[in-house]
Amino acid sequence: MHRTHTVPLALAALAAGLVAGCSATGDGRAADTSKSLVGTASVVSTAPSEPSGPSAPSAPPTPSSGAPAAVPAPPHPATAPSPTPSPTRQPRVADLDIPSIGVADLRVVPYEGTTDDRPGTRIQDRGEAASPYGEHGGVGPGEVGNYLVTAHRLSAGGPLHDLPSLKDGDTVVVKAGGTVYTYEIVSTRKTSFRDPRSLAAQRAEVPGKPGEKATRAMITLSTCATPEDNAAGNFWRDAQGNPEHRIDKIGVLVSSRPV
Repeated sequence: MHRTHTVPLALAALAAGLVAGCSATGDGRAADTSKSLVGTASVVSTAPSEPSGPSAPSAPPTPSSGAPAAVPAPPHPATAPSPTPSPTRQPRVADLDIPSIGVADLRVVPYEGTTDDRPGTRIQDRGEAASPYGEHGGVGPGEVGNYLVTAHRLSAGGPLHDLPSLKDGDTVVVKAGGTVYTYEIVSTRKTSFRDPRSLAAQRAEVPGKPGEKATRAMITLSTCATPEDNAAGNFWRDAQGNPEHRIDKIGVLVSSRPV
């Protein structure tokens, strides 16, 4: 028994139709024949398709290439800590010479405070000179600013008894830390303990000029004006027994050298 080969015969017929179509003269008959053959071929050659499995999950949509990708905002920078202030450096203990009034090797003790406050007065009561430093005090020997030195005039041996007679041009010698600093007296001031502006002028970086920035090393030697106040009938005293007025001698640094 001979098997009928349906698909090859259909394909042959389709090929013949295509040849006829290519050589048609444009009357439309070849085109009709090719259409019928194509339809026959499609019916004969179509086989049932395999059942399809479950469809794969669709991929997530991709962002449009034209839109810029979102960039996360940078974190806020941490606030830089405020710098910590340097601690106040304590000046060295010094020895003071004032040749013109006979002062030699007067010990000058630094302390944190202000001129003639309670700690400073206790130092003076021992017969020594006191030198305040810190926020409301002065600087150390030879340093730029106001080196404040106070001592008694009448009590505790009166180490600065003759300070009022010191004249402009006289020298003051301070020895500290292996260095000798020489100051020259240039002016005289009077300070009132009852006048805040007067006290501010005494304790200023530039003696007598509050608010002015110091550019050189200066010294203020201060002692009480008790005899002058008493003679004027002014018997006011503060809590430490100091009179209202102080006599201040101002000097500028003129030289320094190793001991």
